[in-house]
Amino acid sequence: MPIVSTFFGIVIRMYYREHEPAHFHAEYQSVQAKFDFEGRLIVGRMRSRTAKRLIREWAKAHKEDLEKNWNSALTGQPLDRIEPLE
Repeated sequence: MPIVSTFFGIVIRMYYREHEPAHFHAEYQSVQAKFDFEGRLIVGRMRSRTAKRLIREWAKAHKEDLEKNWNSALTGQPLDRIEPLE
């Protein structure tokens, strides 16, 4: 599963040929969860409130990039790296 971004110990990944709804996977301190492109938790349990806040902030700032990668992933095309939070 390609890594599309990393920041503050958070790793963001997207699978190829994924299922709807559009989402990405985030991992922080070995805890994994799925988020929508607004940064809302869909599945999983992200215990760190700070990590959830940072993921939400990042997702909102990069919604268009996430949508582009989602469309690429559905067709098996390479995914672009997305800028991290700084």
